[in-house]
Amino acid sequence: MVWIPGGTFEMGSDEFEDSKPVHSVTVNGFWMDEHEVTNAQFAEFVKATGYITDAEKPLKPEDYPDVDPEKLKPGSAVFTPPTHPVSLDNPMLWWEYAYGANWKHPLGATSTIEGKDNEPVVQVSYNDAQAYASWAGKRLPTEAEWEIAARQGKPATIYYWGDSLKPKGQWPANIFQGDFPWQNTAEDGFTGVAPVKSFPPNAYGLYDMEGNVWEWCADFYRPDSYTKNAEINPKGPSSSFDPEEPGAVKRVQRGGSFLCSDQYCIRYKAGSRGKGEVSSGGNNLGFRCVKDK
Repeated sequence: MVWIPGGTFEMGSDEFEDSKPVHSVTVNGFWMDEHEVTNAQFAEFVKATGYITDAEKPLKPEDYPDVDPEKLKPGSAVFTPPTHPVSLDNPMLWWEYAYGANWKHPLGATSTIEGKDNEPVVQVSYNDAQAYASWAGKRLPTEAEWEIAARQGKPATIYYWGDSLKPKGQWPANIFQGDFPWQNTAEDGFTGVAPVKSFPPNAYGLYDMEGNVWEWCADFYRPDSYTKNAEINPKGPSSSFDPEEPGAVKRVQRGGSFLCSDQYCIRYKAGSRGKGEVSSGGNNLGFRCVKDK
């Protein structure tokens, strides 16, 4: 873990509706994992506790009354690129529910993490991440802690690394190049998850705070959070609400993933936010932990 000094910074972004308004926030110093939790680290947790992740559990028929019970098998969301250009208005054209997809089989039942100890663990829900953090004697970062760490004490820039998408001709993070979602040119060297520390760290010594995999935060998600947020060590709202899915309980995700590009999901930009239902995962979603003094 690396020490993140406390301080005051301007949180949020005027580019995204749910990241407005930009507001001054003060955060105490804390320790943060230098990289996302890896497959090897998560395997130690499972071995020690026998923990079963949400993606390994059958879906509950009462939650899906209109679905054939025979289809309610364990699984999770997997990015499945089409073979041709498609409308960017329908994410279901490149996401599918894959039976058997979980942290040990991130792309489906026949996939494996063998030989991938240093890749970020994915297909973990908020509940799974919270369980790991508790076992490790840590916790998930607040949204404010995550952002102050990503901003690394620098003046506000378009991206956490600076104002240029490709500074000095080098890709600074694992994101999508090419025509999303069907043609990834992999100019940064990766079409999917990259092993931790594949890209340079930020000024605080943190790796992959942009791109690679989304990271769970402790805060409930609401699009109006910043209009009611505390200014000192904010912990987010007391409950979640997403007008797109009013019945779902969601938490904040930060940092973007290997699927973010300048054509779609530009949420690797500084101050932007993501969201996710607390029992759901995906093959582009992981986490890292923090700890107080």
